[in-house]
Parts: sequence; C-alpha cells; structure tokens
Amino acid sequence: MGISLSPTGVLAGSVASLTYDDLPPFVVTLAKQCVLDTLGVAIAGASQPAVRLTWETVQSEAATGPCTVLGVDRRAGGAAAALVNGIAAHALDYDDLQMDAMGGHPSAPVLPAVLAAAEEAGTTGRDMLTAFVAGFEAECRVGLAVAPGHYARGFHTTSTVGTFGAAAGAARLLGLDAKRTEQALGIAALSASGVKAMFGTMGKPLQTGRAASAGFLAARLAERGLTSAEDALFCPQGFAATQTDRSDREAVCTQFGNPWHILQVLFKAHASCYGTHASIDAIGLLRRNDGLSADQVEDIEIEVPPQQLHVCAIPRPSTGLEGKFSLTFTTALSLLHGATDESRFTDDAVCDPRIVALIERMRVTSDDLLPALGARVTVRLRNGRTLAAEVDCGAPAWSRDPTEQEERLRAKFRGLVAPVLGADAAAALIDLVDHLEDLDDIRALTKELT
Repeated sequence: MGISLSPTGVLAGSVASLTYDDLPPFVVTLAKQCVLDTLGVAIAGASQPAVRLTWETVQSEAATGPCTVLGVDRRAGGAAAALVNGIAAHALDYDDLQMDAMGGHPSAPVLPAVLAAAEEAGTTGRDMLTAFVAGFEAECRVGLAVAPGHYARGFHTTSTVGTFGAAAGAARLLGLDAKRTEQALGIAALSASGVKAMFGTMGKPLQTGRAASAGFLAARLAERGLTSAEDALFCPQGFAATQTDRSDREAVCTQFGNPWHILQVLFKAHASCYGTHASIDAIGLLRRNDGLSADQVEDIEIEVPPQQLHVCAIPRPSTGLEGKFSLTFTTALSLLHGATDESRFTDDAVCDPRIVALIERMRVTSDDLLPALGARVTVRLRNGRTLAAEVDCGAPAWSRDPTEQEERLRAKFRGLVAPVLGADAAAALIDLVDHLEDLDDIRALTKELT
C-alpha cells in the first residue's frame, strides 16, 4: 500500500524525501547551532533532580545498550537514553525555542531521539543533521496546524507537538519510507501529551523527555511494521480533532524550505522561561544606561502581553525552579546582580531578603498591544523620577548570517560544559559540532559527551 494523500501522508513524504543536499548553508549552520546549544544545556542539566530521579527509576530495565546518557558515564537503550537526555535538555529551561510556528522548544525533544537512533545505527553526521532538520521542520508544521487553540487549552507544545518532531527525526534517521513514516507519526499521535500546569515543576522536563522517547519508539515500531490510524493528525477523533478548536491542514502540507522554520529559532541568553527575557533585558538596559540600582526603587511595573500571565507570572516563587517562571523574581535578579545564568536560580536566591524586598515593590500587568515576546518595565524612583524601557525578544539575534551569534553560543556552551567535563573537552566538542557534516560515524561525537 502506498502513501496516502492525506495531510499526514504529505508531511511524511516531506520527511522521508529530505536529503542533506536539500539543506541551504544557513539551515546547516543553524542546525549545528541547535545541536551545540542543546548538548550544552543537556550536559549541564544532567545533574538536575528530575534527571537523577528518572534514571534511578528506569536504570534497572534500561542500563544496557549502545546509547550515551549525556554528561555522565552511562549507557542505555535508545528509548531510555532519549527519555533521560530529553529531560536533561529541558531541565534548566535554557534550551532553544521556535515561537512563530511550533510555539515551544524544538530541539529538546528532537535531538535526543535522533541522537539515539544515530548512535544505534552508527550513521554519519550528515545523516544526523538531515534527520534533525526533518524533525524540527515537521514539528513546526504540526504546531502551526493546531495553533493557537492547542496551547490556549493548556497543552505544552514542546511535549505534544515535540513527540511528532521526535518521531519524524528518528524515522528519517532510520531511513523509513514515506508510508512507514506516516505510521510513525500516527503512533506518535497516541503518545503526544503534556500540560502547562507542570510549568515550574520537574514535570515540565519530564514531559519533554517522554516526547523524545515516545517519538523514538514510534519510529522503531513503524520500522517493524506496527500500524496506526491513517491521517492520525486530522482524522475524526485524531490529534487535531481532540486537542484544538480549529486546525489548519495546509500548514503540514507546505514543502520543506517554503519556508524553513529553523531560520526563526531563538537561543536563550537567560536561564529562565523565554517569556521573562524581555523584562530581564529591559531592567538591564535601565541598569546599564541609567545607572539604576535597587536602593533607588520606589516601585516597578512590569507590563507583558496577556498570554504571559498564564506562563511565567508566579508572583512569589518558593524554589529556584519556580523562579524561572517568575517575571518578578527574574527582573529583581537582573537588577540586583546583572546576571541570570543557571547558577543564580537557587532555592536560597528566591529567599534572599533583597530579592524579596524588590518583589514586594513590583506589580505585573498586561497590555494587549505588546508583542508576544515583549515587555515594558517602568520604574518609579524614590526621588520622584520615572524610568522606562521596552524590549521585544521575538526576533533572532542575527540579521544577515546566523554565524553572527556563533561566539555568544560558544561562550554559553563553554560556561555550561566546562564545569562538568572540563575546558578541553568543551573545546573539543565545539570543534566536533563545527564539523559535524564531515563525521563518518556519529559515535566520534557521542564518545566525547560524558
């Protein structure tokens, strides 16, 4: 039986037919940047409690196999490695995102699934990059198809839509034809889950790890011939019908490259929810340009688009993890320290009397006219003056060529990886990812990841 002409079948055909030669240089560059950034946050995130607790739970069943568990000297089967590495990639909430189409974090569910499949097969760096881009582009198209209702209902797109990306990427890496890729997407549909209620808890990265693992397993099962519903994305009582009010079938039928959604990937400069970044940057501007200090502040108003009030507006965080989803805490942190790297998000930090005192002088309001990833911060000083800054973080940090952001990403990677593996290992990994397309066996990279 050939591939169906359904939207799911068309998407499957795009995934199965993608080749490395189809990828423009900018796409290859951005894919390698996604790989480097995701490996960095996963290696640093491997020590987080959510990763440790999950590994302790699954290790008795999963602790043998050919696949690398990032940041530690462990091996596992593909599904378990994808699970644990997917959790690690999202545990710090420091990983990349794509808001225009996917509405979530694209690399954290896709790369662990693709990496596990690549490592099992011993495939080339070119094959891995091609599969990663296939997964990235597929999940963005699914994200567009169910937006905005899916996210508005409370679903966590990184874990729901990400399951399809992981399945697509693993299917492409395994060389599945279009029909079996469609089956893999169908199998992914029955596992795609995750809710925003988990934000600020260990459940959020767990959802992402489950997406990576479920996508990997979907591709493996499809490879063996397990079947699923035809057009699982759009059939009656399928994914879209049950998880959004209105869907767009055409979104998944657009050819890869028309557009390349990876061109809109955003990389985090702060180790917190991306919805907090504009207010962090706005208070940072006032700190640098106007000499603003905490002792000058009478009160602060943080204005954000309404949707952020349901994502990152925990008013009084009680843990460092909750602090990543608090506009007030992250703004106070930026004003007091001028730094919002991972080391700042601790349980002690949210209890710091200076932070608490600042938070008590803040209020968060909404403005419909602000861009989706924008914020306006207005500070009333004790001397009666008012300072204000508005920032939009919705655009990539490059204009003509993605290499413009390369050194910033390398510095972030070194800061995350050197404390875990050492400076020499971090430098070696940067070089390997820089030349990923030249690797004959992806295991030349993965052997350096622990």
